[in-house]
Amino acid sequence: MNLCSWYKLCVIALLAPVFNCFGSPPVDTLKITPAESEKIFLENNLSILAARYNVDANRALIRQAEFWDNPVISTDQNIYDRHGQFFAHNGTNGQVYVQVMQLIKTAGKRNKLAQLAMDNATISTAQFDDLVRTLRYALISDLYEIEHQLKIKHVYDTEIGELQTLVTGMDAELKAGNISIKDNIRIKALLFSLQNELVNVDAQLIPLESEVKLLLRNNDSTFILPVMNYYLPDLIKKEIPPKAELIQVADSIRPDIKIAHTQLDYANHNFIYQKALAKADISVGTEYDQHSSYAPDYVGLAISFPLNIFNRNQGGIASAQYTVKEQQAVYDGEVSQIENDISSALAKVKFYQGVNNIEQLDFAQQYDVVFQNMLKSYKQRQVSLLEFIDFADAYKDTKLKLLEQHTGLIKALVELNYQTGKDVIILNK
Repeated sequence: MNLCSWYKLCVIALLAPVFNCFGSPPVDTLKITPAESEKIFLENNLSILAARYNVDANRALIRQAEFWDNPVISTDQNIYDRHGQFFAHNGTNGQVYVQVMQLIKTAGKRNKLAQLAMDNATISTAQFDDLVRTLRYALISDLYEIEHQLKIKHVYDTEIGELQTLVTGMDAELKAGNISIKDNIRIKALLFSLQNELVNVDAQLIPLESEVKLLLRNNDSTFILPVMNYYLPDLIKKEIPPKAELIQVADSIRPDIKIAHTQLDYANHNFIYQKALAKADISVGTEYDQHSSYAPDYVGLAISFPLNIFNRNQGGIASAQYTVKEQQAVYDGEVSQIENDISSALAKVKFYQGVNNIEQLDFAQQYDVVFQNMLKSYKQRQVSLLEFIDFADAYKDTKLKLLEQHTGLIKALVELNYQTGKDVIILNK
C-alpha cells in the first residue's frame, strides 16, 4: 500500500469517531397509521378547506340562476308646475308618469341558465374530489417512502452497530499487539463509509417529513412515524382484478373523467342556451300618465321586445358548436388516458409481483444469520479481513436491493389504487 493510501485511511480513522457524534437528535415521535393520517388530512388540510368553499360558492349560484329578474320601475315627474309651485301635482297642474316593467325570458332561458350553473357546481365538486384524491396519493406515497427509508436506515444501523462493537474490540487488540494497524484502519474505513451513507439516508427523510407535516398541517417538532400493517407475502400472491374491470371502475369513479364528462355536458347545454338566446325576450308592464296622454289619468299596457333582424346570436351559436367538438375530443382523450394509466399501473404490479417471491423473504432472514456468523468467524480469525469486508459490502447491497424490490411492489399497488380511483387492493388492514 502506498503512502497516499495510508494517509487516507488514517484520516478516515480519525473522522470515524466524529461521525458517531452526528446521530439524529432525540425528538418526539408521532406514530400514525394511514387511516389516521387520512382522517387528520381531511380535517386539517387548508387546500381541501379552500376547495370546499369553492364548491359551496358554485352551489349557491344554482339558486341565483333560478331567480326571476327584478321588475323595473320608471317615473317622470315635474319639479315645478306652470305657476312655479315646487313639486305640485294636483288635478289641473303638474305631470306624473309611472311605468312598471317585468322582463319575461322566453325559450326556457332561465331553466337553461340554471342547468349551466348546476354543471359548474358538478365540475367544482369533481375538482374537489380530484384534489383530495391527488393529495391523498401524495400523503400515502410519502408515508410508504418514509417507511422505506427507515428500513434502509435499520440496515445501516444494524451493520454500523456491529462494526462499532468490532472496532472497540479491535482497538483493544491493537494495543495488545494482536492485530496490525492496517487491519484496524480498514475496519474503521468501512465503518466511516457506512456512517457517511447513513447521513444521506437521514437527509432524504427531511423533505419527506416536511411534506407529510404540510399535508397534515402539523407544525410541531414531532417525527411522523408511519405504522404499517401489511403482510408482504400476501401482497406478493395477491390476485389483481382484470384490466377491463379496473378500467370500468375508473370510468365510473375517477373525478377527472367526471370533470371531462361534465364539461362536455356543459358545452352541450351551453349550445342549447346560445340557441335560446336567439329568441327575443319580452318585457310586459303597465304605465300611468297623469296629463300628457290623450286622456287624463291614462293607464295602459306596455309590451316591448327586440326585433331579431341583424343579431340572432350567430357567433355565440357557432362558438358553442366548436366548444362541443373540443370537449368531445378532451373527453375521448381522458378515456384513453385512463386506459393507459390502468395498463401501466397494472403492468408495474405484475412486474414487482414477479420479481418478489417468498423464497427471497426467507433468504433475507437467513442472510441476517449468515452475517452474524461471518462476523463471529472474523473475530475468531477463521476468515480474512478482505473476505469479511467483501461480505459486509455484499450484505448491505443485497439487503438494500431486496428492500427496493419490496417497496417497488408497495408503491405499484398504491399507484394502482390511485389510477383506479378506489382502493381495489387493501394494503393495511
